[in-house]
Amino acid sequence: MKLLFIFCLFALNSFAQQMEIGPIIRNVHLNLRQETLKSGNTSVDSTFIYISDTLSLPFYDDFSSNKFQLYTAQFNTPGTTNQLFYQLLNPTNLVPFPVNACFTNGATFKRTFDSTTGTFVDSVFTAIAVKVADFTSYPINYQTEDLYPPYYIYDTIGVPDVRDTVWLTNPTYIQDSARVFFANLLDPNALWLDHKAYLNERFGVNPRSLGVVTFDGLNEFGYPYEIGTTITNYADRLTCKPLDLAPYTAADSVYLSFLIQPEGLGDIPEQGDSLVLELYAKDLDQWFRVWATNGDTSYAFKAVHIAVKDAKYFKKGFQFRFKNYGSLAGALDHFHIDFVHLRTQSYIGDTLFKDFALVYPLNTLLKTFTSVPWDHYKNTTENKMSDALMIKVHNGSPNPENYQNGSIVFSQGSTNHGTFTLQGFTLAEQQINYQPRTTHTSFHDLSSGAEFPRSLTGNTQSFDVLTAVSAQFPNDINNDQSSFQQVFYNYYSYDDGSAEAAFGPTGIQSRLAIGYEAYEEDSLIGVDMAFVPSVTDVSNKLFLLTIWADDGTGNPGQVIYEDDIFHTRSPIYGTEMNQFIHYYFPDTAKIACPKNFFVGWRQLDQQRLNLGLDRNIDHADKIKFSVDGGGSWMTSPFPGSAMMRPIFSTALDPILGLSKPNQIQTFTCYPNPAMDEIQFHSEANLLGAEKFIFDASGRLITSSKESVISLIGLQSGMYFISIPSISPQPVKIIKQ
Repeated sequence: MKLLFIFCLFALNSFAQQMEIGPIIRNVHLNLRQETLKSGNTSVDSTFIYISDTLSLPFYDDFSSNKFQLYTAQFNTPGTTNQLFYQLLNPTNLVPFPVNACFTNGATFKRTFDSTTGTFVDSVFTAIAVKVADFTSYPINYQTEDLYPPYYIYDTIGVPDVRDTVWLTNPTYIQDSARVFFANLLDPNALWLDHKAYLNERFGVNPRSLGVVTFDGLNEFGYPYEIGTTITNYADRLTCKPLDLAPYTAADSVYLSFLIQPEGLGDIPEQGDSLVLELYAKDLDQWFRVWATNGDTSYAFKAVHIAVKDAKYFKKGFQFRFKNYGSLAGALDHFHIDFVHLRTQSYIGDTLFKDFALVYPLNTLLKTFTSVPWDHYKNTTENKMSDALMIKVHNGSPNPENYQNGSIVFSQGSTNHGTFTLQGFTLAEQQINYQPRTTHTSFHDLSSGAEFPRSLTGNTQSFDVLTAVSAQFPNDINNDQSSFQQVFYNYYSYDDGSAEAAFGPTGIQSRLAIGYEAYEEDSLIGVDMAFVPSVTDVSNKLFLLTIWADDGTGNPGQVIYEDDIFHTRSPIYGTEMNQFIHYYFPDTAKIACPKNFFVGWRQLDQQRLNLGLDRNIDHADKIKFSVDGGGSWMTSPFPGSAMMRPIFSTALDPILGLSKPNQIQTFTCYPNPAMDEIQFHSEANLLGAEKFIFDASGRLITSSKESVISLIGLQSGMYFISIPSISPQPVKIIKQ
């Protein structure tokens, strides 16, 4: 397990100051899978039990599309059935005890007291056999237990009508019920039963096609299995649906093959970590390990070919699964798999995946940036399209294959705004054919034949971009196409919106600066930054947002703006997919910037602040840092793009998607100053609107959808109230 790998640049005085990179601890891309769970609910009541369909061979997944089973049944979905289970049953006839029945597992008795002698005799009640259900899991198991009536009887001899019954206040067993719902899975296109492993196009290094599945220490919700732990154990699983192998025998040459790569663009798994393959024998109800590999540094995807020979597997209901053994503390100890194929009539050397595919998706058609403000783009006279757009394709055929022309089409709805032809001769690297089983890298000058139309009106624009390549041999897997959205909002960005690592300088008063060459001079209103949780929570550390001019040599020079010590900032971790946090200048200030500038921070603490690093797009040359107070600057040693985006004061408002300033709704807070609580007023509908309270340093204090928010417990001082759905402008309040 590697919790941190450090590249030391040099030591300054008595302690090291440097640029560091480390793993991310949370994956917000997985949050969308999270289901709503009842807090503290340990009963199967009102839960769904899914009965899987059984698939036939061949089984094939190249992970170019999502073939994970969705679990979307509702109580009223056609075909859904249910069964009511009672917790307490008569073991003789399995009839439920009455609704008000209750028992205790401690012996109870009748006490007879003789008032003339002052003595008593206890008679223990006869135990009652009861079948008791365990409602914490399904299938529901019943255990027969000897239980007793939940009361004591006290009887006094010689005193008429003195017979008291004392009931237990909290009997151990009370009749209860649980209704369980059942739904059938009937989607033959869904191949996998669980979602713990991560389907992505980001973590593999030179995969043979779009998409891999990644195993690490994050659960299906994108959070660590055990945050902060040093324990290693089994973490992710990827389990196939049941398969019918009953028609086959070992003579049919059934083989399971797949590709494997450790680390990739993630964390290096150690020798003690592993990826395991297990096969399931239905009649024995048992999993058997048939293959495993230990941790290693990254290498090209390797093929594994496993023979299925044992007769115990040739049943209806056979399954296989992958699982990883490693750190449970986060996105650590990575393994990646691709091209999983189970089929007959195979042989030991058959590891060919005949597929012509794009290796990586495109993420921008622009030169340098993934997004720029739309008004900056349409005001330019130069062609800003990429003049060296990289395309990687893999020819999975064992033979040379004739090249075909490809294309890039960008459109809005049904309106085609442009088509660029990818010359097949260039795609094949100036050769007459694609060479067999090789990856081909080519670069294309879009500036000679494509451009987004500047005549379009509006504050933002987005274009659907479809890339297609092809070879002569039939290709029915659709790995030869890729799509994305080219966006033009109010910021400049280098990244694709995904963090594969966390990075930043260490050392008190160290600086991080990201360089930009804007299309035109304009004013900044703030910076978007994506901080990601890493080994240590640094959300309480402080930094000063800083803007520099370029010194003429490609390094930060004169400071144009820097927060004062009364307006310090802290890293804020987003909770939504691709969430960047807005860091605006105080009092909605606008900072005029030249075309060449840097944005970043001066940090007040020693620790690395863990800005997200996109390792799929390399603009490391734009990342500068200083550990000597800005006296000298160095370039980041880590390939990647910083997830920091300067926000410009364009025709677009700070919060994307709102109208122009003269159409913005406003709100007020009262009383202001306030002591105990604040209320809100707006001409817009505030019902259910999310309200956020930030302190003067920009740290989120609390959020609420209530119309009145309590300030009790907050220290006296200045705060900002934000209601993004109503207005992009926060309101300043004073807490007395």
